[in-house]
Amino acid sequence: MAKKAKYLFIASMDVDPDKEALFNEVYDNEHIPALLKVPGVLSVRRGVREPLTMFIGGEKKTIVAEGEPRYSAYYELESAEVLTSEAWGKAVELGRWPSQVRPFTRNRRHVLRKLL
Repeated sequence: MAKKAKYLFIASMDVDPDKEALFNEVYDNEHIPALLKVPGVLSVRRGVREPLTMFIGGEKKTIVAEGEPRYSAYYELESAEVLTSEAWGKAVELGRWPSQVRPFTRNRRHVLRKLL
């Protein structure tokens, strides 16, 4: 993580299967580049949920996180105020995201974590 990062913002969601290719293309090529231009956004990484099997308590267990969204994006921020800045507000409404992608997302979760 970036040393200047003080917060981690996590945006997670599912997307309609027939819009998944568009979702990934717009997220990677439009949405993330726009948000990386916002002052105070230090980095962005995306992830996709995978099956989890691990040792815990001396036993090998498969853990199923019911209802967890398939996709997540992790934004390293200099401050929590980045999310309420005018620049952020404009960036999240750019390109095809608001009209061609956002309406086809569901099970959205937004979490802000202060880094220790």
